[in-house]
Amino acid sequence: MSAVKSFFWFVFGTLAGFVLAHLVDKDPRGHELLAEVDARISEFADRMGDAYRDQQARLNELIEADAPAAARDAD
Repeated sequence: MSAVKSFFWFVFGTLAGFVLAHLVDKDPRGHELLAEVDARISEFADRMGDAYRDQQARLNELIEADAPAAARDAD
């Protein structure tokens, strides 16, 4: 499949998704469903962010704990 054809289908699918989401959002049940999906995505993103920050803090602690030994070994 050519790159232009792939790009066309990507753009078409993206636009179709936006139109479909807009139509679903007009219905009260659809609006409620999209709000629930948005809340779940936000919760997931928050958890991933928290996990990333926790892991980053652990790595920083390991680096800081190992820094004096590495400095001694460098001499």
